Amino acid sequence: MTKTPPRSAGRNLPVAILVALVLAAAALLSLFFVKALFVALAVVALGFGALELIRGLQPAGARVSRSATVIAIAVVMVAAYVYGPLGLLVAYGFGVLVVATLALTRASEGFIRLAGFSVFVLTYLAFLPAFAMLMLREQDGAQLVFVFLALVVANDVGGYAVGALAGRHSINPVLSPKKTWEGLAGSLVSQMIVGAVTFTWVLDRPWWQGVLVGAVLTASATLGDFFESALKRDIGVKDMGSILPGHGGAMERLDSLIPTAFLAWILFSVTG
Repeated sequence: MTKTPPRSAGRNLPVAILVALVLAAAALLSLFFVKALFVALAVVALGFGALELIRGLQPAGARVSRSATVIAIAVVMVAAYVYGPLGLLVAYGFGVLVVATLALTRASEGFIRLAGFSVFVLTYLAFLPAFAMLMLREQDGAQLVFVFLALVVANDVGGYAVGALAGRHSINPVLSPKKTWEGLAGSLVSQMIVGAVTFTWVLDRPWWQGVLVGAVLTASATLGDFFESALKRDIGVKDMGSILPGHGGAMERLDSLIPTAFLAWILFSVTG
């Protein structure tokens, strides 16, 4: 198995921690006191993520409409929160039609390629994250979203800490050499512990359900990390952006959340 040197932060760690604390405070305050503000913050974060992704795809010939995509993201997220699953599907369907039609007007040739890029961005940054809005609209929505966020944070922090201290064996040296099996084990254990605690004390559900959910979500969060690593490798950048000091772009903070929202919604529904 390929060995890699211990992971180094490569960033200004104090600044990264400060930014993370500010983001966490904004998310938690809005989540528990003004849910509509939480939705707005999610739309803003996803909007910045969309702009980063669209900019990164431009060298590949993707002239995706920025304004239409950001508006569609906002509509899908709000529709999911207000109207539930049907609202999500209807808004997403109309969004696909709009961005595909715009691709038709922008592409004298290569329509399928441009339409594919446009639908991909909308699916990745609107449809999948909107499942967090479906959680939020439930009676215990704030608690569900809190547990979802806590699990993803546990995944990232546990994986980073163990990978930095003991990471030696890379999972995929070509795609992402700094992601190690040791770091993955740290993510798994961290999520299982946080899952047990939050399911017991926040959701009032059996602790073992939290352990199982944490274990499953480790896979989706890790998949999200690798998916963005593949995107950045194809685009040829280290970070998708620089809007968040010490972190990079918005996409660097969204990568684990996006695929996990869909799976978390399913698991929370099944265990509830």
